[in-house]
Amino acid sequence: MVKHKHMDLPIEGMHCASCVLSVNKTFGKIEGVEEVDADLASNKLHITVDTKKISYEEMEKLVKNLGFELHSDEMTIRIQGMHCASCTMNVENFLIRLDGIFDVKADLTSQSAKIRYDSSKVTLDEIEKVIESLGFELLGVEGQTEIDEEAIYQQDLKDKLTRIIVGLIFSAILMILMFSGWDPLMGLSHGLHEATGLHISSMGLLSLLVSILPFLYVSLPILKAGINGLMHKNLNMDVMYSMGILVAYISSIFGTFGIVLDHTFMFYDSAVMLPSFLMIGRYLEARAKKRTSDSIRELIGLQPTVATAIEVDDAGEIISQREVSIADIVMDDLLLVKPGEKIPVDGDVVGGESYVDESMINGEPIPKVKRDGEEVFAGTINQDGVLQIKAKKIGKETVLSNIIRLVEKAQSSRPPVQKFANTIVTYFIPVILSIAIIVFLIWYFVLGATLLFSLTCLISILVVACPCALGLATPTAVTVGVGRAAEFGILIKNGDTLENAGQIDVAAFDKTGTITEGKPEVDDVIAYDGSSEELIRLAASIEQNSTHPIAKAIVNKAKELNLELDQTSEFENITGKGLKAVLNANEVLAGNLNLMQSYDIDVFPKAVDKYHELEKLSKTIIFLAEDKHVKGILSLSDKIKANSKRTIDELHNMGVETYMLTGDNESTALTVAREVGIDNVEAGILPENKLDIVKKTQANHTKKVLFVGDGINDAPALTQADIGVAMGNGTDIAMESGDIVVMEGDLENVVAAVQFSKKVMRRIKENIFWAFAYNTILIPIAAGVLYPTFGITFEPALAGLAMALSSVTVISLSLMLKRYVPEIKRERN
Repeated sequence: MVKHKHMDLPIEGMHCASCVLSVNKTFGKIEGVEEVDADLASNKLHITVDTKKISYEEMEKLVKNLGFELHSDEMTIRIQGMHCASCTMNVENFLIRLDGIFDVKADLTSQSAKIRYDSSKVTLDEIEKVIESLGFELLGVEGQTEIDEEAIYQQDLKDKLTRIIVGLIFSAILMILMFSGWDPLMGLSHGLHEATGLHISSMGLLSLLVSILPFLYVSLPILKAGINGLMHKNLNMDVMYSMGILVAYISSIFGTFGIVLDHTFMFYDSAVMLPSFLMIGRYLEARAKKRTSDSIRELIGLQPTVATAIEVDDAGEIISQREVSIADIVMDDLLLVKPGEKIPVDGDVVGGESYVDESMINGEPIPKVKRDGEEVFAGTINQDGVLQIKAKKIGKETVLSNIIRLVEKAQSSRPPVQKFANTIVTYFIPVILSIAIIVFLIWYFVLGATLLFSLTCLISILVVACPCALGLATPTAVTVGVGRAAEFGILIKNGDTLENAGQIDVAAFDKTGTITEGKPEVDDVIAYDGSSEELIRLAASIEQNSTHPIAKAIVNKAKELNLELDQTSEFENITGKGLKAVLNANEVLAGNLNLMQSYDIDVFPKAVDKYHELEKLSKTIIFLAEDKHVKGILSLSDKIKANSKRTIDELHNMGVETYMLTGDNESTALTVAREVGIDNVEAGILPENKLDIVKKTQANHTKKVLFVGDGINDAPALTQADIGVAMGNGTDIAMESGDIVVMEGDLENVVAAVQFSKKVMRRIKENIFWAFAYNTILIPIAAGVLYPTFGITFEPALAGLAMALSSVTVISLSLMLKRYVPEIKRERN
């Protein structure tokens, strides 16, 4: 990557000189920032950075923490022709040099590159020129160009397979000729000797004529890529392959005509077989890489393309129905879903009853019954009844579309361990070239081996040392692992999260909706002034303005009693305490004891005693006060989720310390904590207090903290935690709040996410080990260390086959993740 890069980054949110000073001061302290100048007039951050020390994502995070936003255009381009780690590094290193490009991430598995850029400074044509100059082909931009991936994939396989067949057939023919002794060109070679004085091998001449066209056909993609690498002064694997192939073939030609080398230098069969084996490796890689991306294709395949739109009369009877494209559906359209059909949009059931298979959302195999008023999601499958639904979210707004977007983003991201692999690849090729040359010189000039043997060692080292497997080790495991996690309703957003989730020391939980169901119900109604129904009507009138679960429970209670609610004005949500509004010119308060005390409400002893009595039963208590007088008390209880205790037990088995951070009263919090086994409790705290507790728990970054919350009120703590887990259920899911999103609010999936992290990271390390194992074992053998003692040499063609096997081994290990089931799911089942 280019070391120093100047960028003019669009920045939003600065509105005064102190904002500019804050940005300049913050970036001035960061290692890797050479120059920084935030410009208020143009809303640009002019910055020069050492790209090896600070990434675009790190700069974006710094700006976000200051309360501002970096804005850049984004696009993902599809590229054909990348086949190893050095290919992706070339794309990144050369594209980042273009003025106006801020960040490039090329992905070998998906054959794509995600680019953050300024569209006013760089064009797609300029990007295409760079891609083509590297020897690759730009297929188009995702979402803008129709790319028939299947046709491209099949054509690529066909091309590789044809070259493999041609290469292997002619390799066999050349071997047969060498061993048959048939020599039809004896007379021709004798005549050429008379005319030129060269000692020409007739067998060599025949092999040259038979091999030249097949050799060029099979080797052309490799040689072309190698030449491109040299033109860009870039030592990539294709340069090494090209050197090995050309040395073998040119040596054979010299040996044929007796120029410098004698007739023993006959590598024609190996020179054709070597690129054939390299092509076999790429053929197998192409097939395996496609399989690693199957998870996202399966998700996309869940999206239906058509739906049945209906019209109903005042009695709710269907008067017409027609088939429509998904793209033509608009909000509030009525749709009919028959048994066996996929739900076309996110919506509410307005008629009918049926079981719906939602396993693609939450990973649970048991269908859920859906009735009037309940939510359904696009891509889920209607089982046995007919449903009428009203469209609430369509197109890119559906839960399924959000899942696909998050999985795609995660699959293209890289865990920090990838930096280790990239660093190795940077130095690997020059080191291997040096080793190959040194081995050749030692064998030929120091140990006195034949030139034929010395060249064989050089060629074998160049070929067997391919770091392709190293380039595939991380992206294939991430792609398969993230896709598999999504099948269980666990959306892991990026590579950093994938790596860090398995290293947590502390897990902190919000209570309501996380440890508990988050659906409290009204238990006790104690009226001190008026009837119980009047108290509920008063409470529901003010609570109807809030979306809090407690508010919904009180409103639902009023609906059950068919109470008509009053309209309030001057509504105010007092964080951590309750609500305030004006009703019939009177100030009404609904909240906890702290709220009453804040507004100097005289809570008489009888009400205080009742408050403490209910508090001991771990209930949530709401005081109602109107015009400075307490009207009564409502109590609500929230059931603990069935799997909460098991989740906490599993975390303890992993050695993870647990916390519960809640705004609820201490008595309720302690009761819940005891029941599920949580170690530490912080009760009666505000959202900003949760942030402070997470910071304190992190203890100067010596502990990694995972925080689990609803993704809305807990946003500060979710952002501060090393791993933020947003609990979600259907369309209410807070997709953007956490590093991990757990669908359907299944608490067990918090543990499953940690187990996925550990499994995928373990598989990445295994992949890297095996990528190195092949090189560590085979490079010395290719260098001839076994020859003096055992007489074992490593032919170039076998080196090519071993190189292919290393890539296939790594991809196969990654594909095994498709069958992985987290331990907590296995034990439950």
